[in-house]
Amino acid sequence: MSGSRLAIVGNAPGIEAAAAVDAAPSVVRFNNAAGFRGRTGSRVTHLALVNRGGQMREWLADPGFLDRPVVRAAEAFILPFPMLPAEHNRPEQVCWTREALALLAPLGKPVHVLPEDLHREGGLRLGAGTMGRPNPSTGFLVTLALLLGRPSWSGPVDAYGFGFAGWPGHPWAAERAWFAEAEASGQLRLHPSR
Repeated sequence: MSGSRLAIVGNAPGIEAAAAVDAAPSVVRFNNAAGFRGRTGSRVTHLALVNRGGQMREWLADPGFLDRPVVRAAEAFILPFPMLPAEHNRPEQVCWTREALALLAPLGKPVHVLPEDLHREGGLRLGAGTMGRPNPSTGFLVTLALLLGRPSWSGPVDAYGFGFAGWPGHPWAAERAWFAEAEASGQLRLHPSR
């Protein structure tokens, strides 16, 4: 076990980290939380839910979403994208922040929406390795927010299950490079998938 006070658990397949993850006092998971209650353990203190695009639209249409085990087990939620003004959310709705807040409200748990400043910072950090304006992933944004808000004396964060693959609109190579830099600087320990 790593002994980290914080474990961040991505959704890449092939990780076996249940004991190490469950030993961490704080555990952040993402979206559908692959491996939850199995190969990646059963703890979750914060569940980050992508609040833009089709995935949140699907969850909003799912009458059983709030009954999912990982949603019930989470102590708090993180929405990685700030709320778009209504005039910027047309002609096709992409931002579901208002609806996500309403959906989660009956649970009575805190919901943290990451600020626009974090997105600008993330874009600057990823910009050198991408073409045009980078569109960071939920995993990158939440990890960046956690590292920026964490005192350096608290030790590295353990990151499990980051495969740097998925939706083709994210700058995966730039994110992989950023994680490698964070590991080299001692901010996190990246546990690769098998």
